[in-house]
Amino acid sequence: MLQILKDLDVALFLFLNNLHSQFFDFIFYWISQKFFWIPLYAYLLWYLYKHEKVDLVAMLIAIVFAITLSDQLASTVLKNWVMRLRPCNEPSLVGLVHTVNGYCGGLYGFVSSHAANSFSLYAFVITIVNGRKWSFRYYLLFWAIIHSYSRIFLGVHYPGDIICGALLGLVVGFTIAKVYLYYKKIRHPNIGNSDRVSN
Repeated sequence: MLQILKDLDVALFLFLNNLHSQFFDFIFYWISQKFFWIPLYAYLLWYLYKHEKVDLVAMLIAIVFAITLSDQLASTVLKNWVMRLRPCNEPSLVGLVHTVNGYCGGLYGFVSSHAANSFSLYAFVITIVNGRKWSFRYYLLFWAIIHSYSRIFLGVHYPGDIICGALLGLVVGFTIAKVYLYYKKIRHPNIGNSDRVSN
C-alpha cells in the first residue's frame, strides 16, 4: 500500500512539474521566495496589531514560535528522520524533473518547510480572527496553497511532501494560537468575544 502511494505521488509530481513554461518559471520562482511576500506580512502585522494590540508582544512571540516550531519539525526532525530524497535529487528521476535556475535545495524533502510554515501562519491567524468578518482569510488560504504548490513546480517537493507539511503547519499553528488565546483570557478575563471588532 505504501509503495502504491509513493508511485501515485511520483506520477502526480511528474504531471504537475511538467506543466511549465518560461512565463510560469518566472512567476513560480518568485512566488516561492519568502521576501516577495513582505507586503502580505506587513498587512497581516497591521491587521493583527489593530485587533490584538492589547497583547501585541505576546502575539508576535507566539507567531514567531509557531513558524519556528513548524520549520524545525519539518527541516530538522522529519527531513532527517524520513530521509526522502527531493525529486531533483532522486537518481531514478534524472532527466524527468524540471527545475528553475538550477535550484534544488537540500538533500531531503519530506516534509516541505515552505508548506509547514505557510500553513502554520495561516492556521494561527485564522484561529486568532475566528468570529470576525474578514474576507481576506480566503486570500490568505490561497497564498498558503500557491506558496506551497510552487515547490512542486520548481521540482523540489512531491505533492505528498506538501500535503504532509501543510497538515503539520495547521496543527502547530492552531495549537500555538489556542495557547496564546488561553494566555490572553487568563491575563485579560474581561476581554471576550463581545469586544471583537468586525472588519
